[in-house]
Formats: sequence, structure tokens, C-alpha cells
Amino acid sequence: MIKPLLIEIGVEELPAIPLLKELNNIEKKHADILEKNSLLCEFEFYYTPRRLVLWHREFKTCQDDSSEEFFGAPMEVAYKDGNPTPAALGFAKKCGVDIKEVGFTKKGEKEVLYYKKELQGKPSVELLNEIINEWIKSLDFGKSMRWGSLHESFIRPIRWVNVLFGDELVDVELFGVRSKKETFVHRISNFNSVALDGAKDYFETLEKGGVALFPEVRRENILNNFSTLEKENNIKIEIDKDLLDEVVAITEHPTALLGSFDEAFLELPPEVIITSMKEHQRYFPVFKEGRLLNKFVVVSNALSDDFSKVIEGNERVLRPRLADALFFYNNDLKKGLSTEGLEKVVFMKGLGTVADKIERERKIANALFEMYKPQSATKEMLDRAVSLAKADLMSEMVYEFTELQGLMGYYYAKKSGEIDEVAIAIKEQYLPDGEESELPSTVMSAIVAMSIKLDTLLGLFSVNQIPTGSRDPFALRRAVNGLIRITKEHNLEFDIAQTLKLLSKEYAEFDLSKLEVFFLERLRQYFKVNPSIIEAVLSSGERELLKIGKKIEALDNMVASEGFSESFSTFKRVANITKDIDMSSKFSVDVKLFKESAEEALFARYSKVSSVKYASYEEELDALLGLKPELDKFFDDVMVNAEDEALRNNRKALIASIYKSILNIADIKEVSV
Repeated sequence: MIKPLLIEIGVEELPAIPLLKELNNIEKKHADILEKNSLLCEFEFYYTPRRLVLWHREFKTCQDDSSEEFFGAPMEVAYKDGNPTPAALGFAKKCGVDIKEVGFTKKGEKEVLYYKKELQGKPSVELLNEIINEWIKSLDFGKSMRWGSLHESFIRPIRWVNVLFGDELVDVELFGVRSKKETFVHRISNFNSVALDGAKDYFETLEKGGVALFPEVRRENILNNFSTLEKENNIKIEIDKDLLDEVVAITEHPTALLGSFDEAFLELPPEVIITSMKEHQRYFPVFKEGRLLNKFVVVSNALSDDFSKVIEGNERVLRPRLADALFFYNNDLKKGLSTEGLEKVVFMKGLGTVADKIERERKIANALFEMYKPQSATKEMLDRAVSLAKADLMSEMVYEFTELQGLMGYYYAKKSGEIDEVAIAIKEQYLPDGEESELPSTVMSAIVAMSIKLDTLLGLFSVNQIPTGSRDPFALRRAVNGLIRITKEHNLEFDIAQTLKLLSKEYAEFDLSKLEVFFLERLRQYFKVNPSIIEAVLSSGERELLKIGKKIEALDNMVASEGFSESFSTFKRVANITKDIDMSSKFSVDVKLFKESAEEALFARYSKVSSVKYASYEEELDALLGLKPELDKFFDDVMVNAEDEALRNNRKALIASIYKSILNIADIKEVSV
């Protein structure tokens, strides 16, 4: 028999960010608990800032009956001279029965102790209290709190519990709160609790009470409001997905409203205004023809026919924030860009101050400048950009809005007359700052960004601040990903081993191989291909980032091509023959020692293939794998391990030469197909 089951946990306002971070795990955790209790079924999860809701349209009223089988020791171990041994008695005790009830069954070739226990399913109502408590306490929202006299903690105090199985209330106690056949609607609609007749009555009650329970409905309502505001006012609302998710999570009855602020504040850089609105007020910025307007959109949670007071209140709250920002901005412009004071700001224990970091970054930048020789930049321009990159750390604006570091330096550099190349490099110094982030737009900006990332990597590894497990407090993994993306974007050669060795002289001595391994680990995560293809390229010894990427792409295309499996078996044989040969050796093949026409044909074909200069690794690999017919004929007609040592060595040298050419691209035997 089945019934609808509603579980509602009422809480004080949930903070949006912790809820959204745990959102993907909430349903899985409940499903796992249901499965463990043999009650798994389809269900839906909903949330508002005041409630967590699980809705099961069809929930079993009782667990299914089941059975459990127990297998024990073999017969010869379980009984001696017709009497049960301790092994048999222990097995009976484990099964909870007398030894006389234990039988035998065939398992493999032996007769073993056997008992089958029939289990009668329990009524669901007897299990729900434990299920709900286990589910709620499994949720990880980060920080939690205690309230009242409780020793247990949760993200916010629980104020009501409502568990309805059909029309019946299920007795559940959670954090000292007992379930009641009632819920709470929107506070403006009714501050007191509202009685319910049953589970199906719940949804209608919330709707009448001004609560849009379904997150997707709230999202759709907000977007429809946005669309209406855009059409009515000829504006464009910038929709930040993360901010939209957050607003959906903190509202029960969302209404988008258009407010405005004093046009004088548009003197501020747009990012300052947008950051102030988004981070502090959760407002959406408004544009017209790509230009920021002195307007904003706020999503209200109020129930009202007249939102004028709501708009006025939000405008009043925003004004002092923008006034503060304008004050900071004007003060910073008066002072100008200066690194004075950074010699007193500690960067990291063992790595000195921020001023020391700037000096290290300058040396790295100069070394990279010599490597890449950017045509549109000079050393003086690069030196100026690196010197001023951290200057805005001393500004009042960055003290207030830390996320604008670099960006404010760009605006201050422009205002103080720095050339565009320098200002842009300051602005782009931390790019890329995420997987989907933009990249530095010029080679000079790329060098500045690379210098910062490389100093952070070398510096932190030199003081043993190495990421472990999932912990990476200094975002070193992101730094490596950034270096990979930058070098690929601007076609900059970067040999991991050689470059790290060259740059490491300014740091305390440490095992550089650990940092190289760290780079390679990120490479394995960066490329979304068969992992064995990445391993094959890395096993060849290649450490230059651009070449690694091109070789992985070439090998991946070859592996996916028709007929690769047949070629692979041939070249796996080639690899096996050469496994005990030092592949760093220079191989010499003496044509005078050839005895078979297959040897001559293979050598002639290989000589032709190896003499060509290929436009890509894929073309080269295709040509080398094209030696398959000659190799197959060679293996059919030629005894590689000939008794004559000179003959044997000459044949192995031929095979090794071929594999060494392939090894310049990848160690193909590492590929799994």
C-alpha cells in the first residue's frame, strides 16, 4: 500500500550560500537513507529561506518482507565426531538461533553451514523519525549553531516540523521540536501557524499564503519580472547566475523592482558600483546600449500592492555605500599609485613582504621577457607594470573592496597617465582566475600574470606550503591551470623542468621535482581525453607545455581513428622488443648486414618517413604508424633474436630507431584501447 508523504522542516532564515553549496548533495543523502531502509522511491526536494521540504507522491506504508542468508564454515570444520565445534556454535549465535536450526548448503565444492532468516518489513511510520533525523544531521552547511539548551547544532534553529503521511500526522522529534499538523506561510500574510488537513492540502495552503514553494517557479517569476522591466523601460538587466541563485534562495514571494541612484555616482568605475550593489545589497545592475545606468533592480520578498516604500528604502540604503566608495576613490586619486608601505605588509612567513614578492616577480618577468621577446612591449614597460601591479593594495578602495585589487590599479594608472599597455597589464595580472575566466589580452600582460603565478608556486613550495588532498588554500592548482591556458593562448613555449630550474635560484632550496610532479598532476586533470593518452605523452619525457598539448591532441585523434587497434598490436610488439634497450642511445643500422628483403624494405620505408619534415605531430605519427605493413612483414620473415650477435644487434637497432621516432611523440605502449 502507498500514501503521499510530506516532510517539512521549518527553520529560521537559511543563509543562501551554504544552502546552495550543499544543494547537489541533499537529495542523494535522502535517497541513500531511504535505500538503506528499503523504502527508496521517487521524491522531490524544495526549499525556501524558511523551510526544507521533501515530497513523496507514493511512499510505501511498510517495508517489503525480505530474507537474509548466512554462510558459515565447511562441514568438516563445523562438526567433529558428530558434535558442533565452537565455529558452528558461534555461527548459530550470530544468526540468533539454536544450532539445531542451522543447516548446510553447497557453496562451490564444499558443504557449508547455512541459515536463512525471514525478515518481516516494519511499518514506515516506525522508521520515519530515525530517517528524518539521520537525513537532517547528514547535511553539511559548513558552520552550524546551537540554540536553547541543546547540545546538537544545525545551520539555523529549527522552529517547526510537519510530517504528514496521507492525512495522518507522523510523530517525529527533531532538535527538541515535535511534529505538528501545521505550517507557516508568508509572514506578511499570516504571522501565526496555519493548520493543515493533510499532505495534499499543504501546497494549496502555501500558495494562498504567499509562498512560492518551488525554486524553479520563483526563478521563472523573477526572470519574467526582469523581462517586463526591460521592455517597459528600454533597459538591459545584467543577470549574474550566482546572484540569481542566491536571490531565489532568499525569497518566498519574489518581485523585481526598478530603483535608481544619484547620477553623480557614475563618476565611479562601473565595477565599483556593480560590486557594491551585488555584494552588499544583492542588486542587479542595469545597462542601456552597453553603458551602466544610475539604476538597479532589487528583488523584494514583500507582499504588497504598492512597492514604492520598498524601492525608496533600498535607494536610501544604497546611497551611503556609493557615497563612501566615491570618497575612497577621490582620496586614492589624490594620493596616486604608490607601493610605499608594502615593505611593511607580510606576504608569507619565510617569503618576506609584498615588496619582496614584487622584486621576485620583476626578476621572473625579466627572464620571461628574454624567453618570449614580445614585439609590442619593452623591458621598461614590463618593469613599470610589475612594479605598480600591487600598488592599489594600499588604496582605500581595495581595503574596502578587496575583490577589486588589480582592477582599481588599472583605473588609477589610467588617471595618473600611465600608458595603456601598463594599465592593462595591471588589470589583467590575476587572469585567468577561474575555468571560464578571460585570459590576458597581450603577451606583456601574459608575462606579468605568469610572473605572479610562478612566484607564488616557487615561493610556497620553497617554504613547504604544498597542497594536500582537496586542500589548496593558496589556489596553487588554479595557478598551474592558468599557466597552461596562458601559454596555449599566446603560443608561448614553457618547458616545465628547465624553466622552474632557471627561476628557482631566488628561493630557498627545495626539491624541484615535487613542483614538476604538481604541474604534471594538473596537466592530467586539464586535458579531457583518455588518461592513458596523457600518460603516453608524458612518459616520452616531453615537458614543454605547448608540445605536450599538441602531442596529446595528435595521439588522441590517432587513437580515435579507424584501424588504430590493428596498428597498436604491431607497435606494442615493437615496444616489447625494445623494452630492455636504452632509448637515449644513438642507434646505427648497417645495411650491409641485411639478410632478408623484409629488412631492406622496412629500413627503406623508415628512412623515407623519418627524413620528412612534418607540419604537425598528427601527420608525423600517422606516417610512422603507416610502417605497419613493413613491420608485419619484417616480423613474419625475420628472426630478430638471431644467433649471430652482430645480426641480432643490427635488427634490434632498426626496431629501436623506429620506436625512438615514435617515442619523440609518445610512448605508445602506455595507451589503453
